[in-house]
Amino acid sequence: MAYLLRKYRSPQQIARTLKGMFPDDAQRQASHEAIYNALYVMPRGSLKKELIACLRQSNGKRRPRSRSKDRRGQIPDLVSIHLRPPEIEDRLMPGHWEGALIMGANNRSAVGTLVERTTRLVLLAKLDGTTATAAATGFSDKLNEIPRSLRLSMTYDQGREMVKHTEITQRTGTAIYFADPHSPWQRSSNENTYYGMAVPAEGY
Repeated sequence: MAYLLRKYRSPQQIARTLKGMFPDDAQRQASHEAIYNALYVMPRGSLKKELIACLRQSNGKRRPRSRSKDRRGQIPDLVSIHLRPPEIEDRLMPGHWEGALIMGANNRSAVGTLVERTTRLVLLAKLDGTTATAAATGFSDKLNEIPRSLRLSMTYDQGREMVKHTEITQRTGTAIYFADPHSPWQRSSNENTYYGMAVPAEGY
């Protein structure tokens, strides 16, 4: 897989290549979703950065259009929404979520929201605070209540509470993508659900 990524092959192309090379050996095949997830759950290191850089080159046509200030340096290992697999965009396969954080009065409490893009199912994740650690724990616990096949990805904004997003991926196997700054329409399911919700000052 690493060899093909270094050749700037997309996960979809790699999946087709493996199927053609080993048509009778399912153990040596991999879906493109599995390839994406394998990259995102890799420990931090030079190999991970190299392979994700190759992945970005292979998806050059899906680069962000936004000219807003680049904030990727604020969130380590950020993976752009423009690298999401096509089936997430199509909303045909359940298991892809949009996440957000709703702050309580005086920012003393918070609740995480998860909206499934296909079914519009809404889940609330209780957070013990408003820190990145609290967000990582709260979202991980809630995602792990969902069957593995239905927690494939989550799309989030570039809020600082997600600086530990790789920890969520490692705990849950859920790939996490980040929307462009100031682009709420890229997470329309969650944004439409967000309005009208409120969080008491002491949580819920």
